[in-house]
Amino acid sequence: MDQIRVMITGIGGGGNGEQLIKALKLSQNPYYLIGADITPVSRGFSFVHDKYVLPPASDPNYVESLVEVCKKAKADVLFTGSEPELKRVSDVQDQIRNEGIFLPMNPKSVIDICMDKSKTMDFLQSNGFSFPKTKTVTKQEDLREITTFPVVLKPSIGGGGSANTFIAQDQKELELFGNWMLNIYPRFIIQEYVGNADCEYTVGVLSDMEGVLINSIAVKKNILSALSNRLKIRSRYSDELLVISNGISQGQIGRFPEVTSQCEVIAQKIGSRSAVNIQLRFVDGKCFVFEINPRYSGTSSFRAMVGYNEPDIMIRKYLLHETIEPHFPYKEGYIMRGLDETFVELP
Repeated sequence: MDQIRVMITGIGGGGNGEQLIKALKLSQNPYYLIGADITPVSRGFSFVHDKYVLPPASDPNYVESLVEVCKKAKADVLFTGSEPELKRVSDVQDQIRNEGIFLPMNPKSVIDICMDKSKTMDFLQSNGFSFPKTKTVTKQEDLREITTFPVVLKPSIGGGGSANTFIAQDQKELELFGNWMLNIYPRFIIQEYVGNADCEYTVGVLSDMEGVLINSIAVKKNILSALSNRLKIRSRYSDELLVISNGISQGQIGRFPEVTSQCEVIAQKIGSRSAVNIQLRFVDGKCFVFEINPRYSGTSSFRAMVGYNEPDIMIRKYLLHETIEPHFPYKEGYIMRGLDETFVELP
């Protein structure tokens, strides 16, 4: 087969799109990388062979423009690198695939559940999985039903990187933050603060397009680092810090079978047909899941560094027709993150 041409959207801003590029560049296969973003001044354009500007996913012509760009670039594969694009493309998966483009994406049903935290908690509850006690709030009166603290307030939909997420340690704080949230969201969720900063994991579970489990991997997150937390305050109930992580994960990476085995069951039960990324606190032998991302992870490049390269695996299985060994081995260790700079010339 000729060099495989891979389109990755949403490659700016250090998000998932950039992570997918980094992962694919670590492959032994010399992919031809095509990047797309909503601005011509994009850091991600420095790392690809060809580049295109797309309208935002909210644009009525987004899908038409995406298909047109994929055709023009002769893309064999498409990965969406932002959640708005993931949601938009999930609605037109058949249309994309009918153009002859390989789209390794979860079914719309999985994406719809996982992109709404209230629906995610309902799924976990109905299937007997562990999760923090959760209350969906739509009106001020709902706040008065919360009597145990501390709790976490977060958007039900959106809120990537823990944006607009708060910790309340008493009723006064709950009403302050809750009323603010009600002014900007039709609904949000309140969750029990479970565990501590030393027991948070991000877990990747990869399944093939037929729903057969391939492998899993975990990062035990170091969320006390200033680079990796959104919020850090002293607890009034213990000597510990109460911490909310952001989207910049780092820490110990490995198999952690006591954690990943539980997440594999969750991924299979929800019907994953691609990658899912599960956020949790591991307490008393149980995974208390507070979020499931139905996409490739913001830690994709970490995983590729240790030999667990999710986008590469899907391409190798379906376009290069390689046999992928279930639970294949990979390295374990620590992944540390920092900052680097890229100069982008004016267009």
